[in-house]
Amino acid sequence: MSVISEENVRGGGSVFKDISAEDDDWQPTEIESLCMNCYQNGTTRMLLTRIPFFKEIIVSSFSCGNCGWSNTEIQSAGRIQEQGVCYTLKVKTKQDLNREVVKADSATTRIPELDFEIPPFTQKGSLSTIEGLLDRAVAGLEQDQPVRRATDLEVAERIDEFIQKLRKLKDVENEFTLVIEDPAGNSFIENPLAPQKDEALTLSRFKRTVQQDMQLGLRADDDLDEEPASNDLETMRNEVLVFNTNCPECNAPASTNMKLVQIPHFKEVVIMATNCDTCGHRTNEVKSGGATEEVGTKITLHVTDASDMTRDVLKSETCSVIIPELEFELGMAALGGKFTTLEGLLKDIKDLIVSKNPFICGDSGVTDRVQKLSEFGEKIDKIMAGEMDVHVVLDDPAGNSYLQNVYAPDPDPEMTTEKYTRSFEQNEELGLNDMKTEGYQEEN
Repeated sequence: MSVISEENVRGGGSVFKDISAEDDDWQPTEIESLCMNCYQNGTTRMLLTRIPFFKEIIVSSFSCGNCGWSNTEIQSAGRIQEQGVCYTLKVKTKQDLNREVVKADSATTRIPELDFEIPPFTQKGSLSTIEGLLDRAVAGLEQDQPVRRATDLEVAERIDEFIQKLRKLKDVENEFTLVIEDPAGNSFIENPLAPQKDEALTLSRFKRTVQQDMQLGLRADDDLDEEPASNDLETMRNEVLVFNTNCPECNAPASTNMKLVQIPHFKEVVIMATNCDTCGHRTNEVKSGGATEEVGTKITLHVTDASDMTRDVLKSETCSVIIPELEFELGMAALGGKFTTLEGLLKDIKDLIVSKNPFICGDSGVTDRVQKLSEFGEKIDKIMAGEMDVHVVLDDPAGNSYLQNVYAPDPDPEMTTEKYTRSFEQNEELGLNDMKTEGYQEEN
């Protein structure tokens, strides 16, 4: 039996490691445990590792040498994200069934056409494909069918009919919709067209409700307050606030600094910076300090020189980044809110699409996809070096993004700013359609 080394933990190293064929010292932990099939002792093997988009995970595998029964499951050991995610995919072809899916145990899976739903915490987390997701749902429904046929034949027959409908979805004779909604923010559906936008796949982020916070263990059952008490803004403007958090990379205790900053020729924003003394990871995030603007803003910069890379950029969480010459569009909330330079923004885009993309590494890498993403990374490098003439568009329906005008207060000949009226769909994404700010006075 192998155990987790105490020296590793005390020495500040992470107990979660990347799986590597060259690391012979890192072995699964073996624990003697009870077999739930024959009630004799079997063996559970646990491996603490990292899977992209799952962050840190615990992979456990049980096998029984007496009856041969085995079971494998995945549990997320990473941090819960600040916002929940909802992926909506229109499955149109059989190729869509091969998309890789990370489904956390906190996720709800729905197929609206069949009025079918898998509630959260009823299945363990899994790394699979859409076809595998359907097979797992079928296996779950078939599990108790022999008992149902003996006790309630009518119900068993109805479930058999529904199982056939699920199996027929794999033929993709008709288009159907798959929705994965995860309040923990740790689920994912692959975009095989990356870095281009996938018209069949939409991603939206949402703020968790009080009930969802309770399900995830982030809030006590008797804590029903929707929002914490507000801080004095004047105090926040004059000092840097520090609060404890966890590092998003190694999950070690870290500190986050928060400060209200006035950006010249723009508005007040909240900048949050996290530094980890354990692994050295640094990150910053920006949130608007004001209200949502009445109109959206679309900023277009014609990049003609390497000096444009030094321009300050404030990209809010609701801002999309578009580079028409590369047929590239980065949706809102993909990189979160950032206050950086144009070069820093392009580097973050390259890291997100190329360097940190798990589906081009190892056995997951398809040759055509790897080559296409590598070429995309080379084009980003040429833009940063001033060797490629492109347009960078910041489209923010909330109007809270900013790109520095180096000619201020005079107009910038290479930059245009357009104000536009938001559509109903954009207001819906921002949660403005159901927001009521007038008519609260009680009538006598």
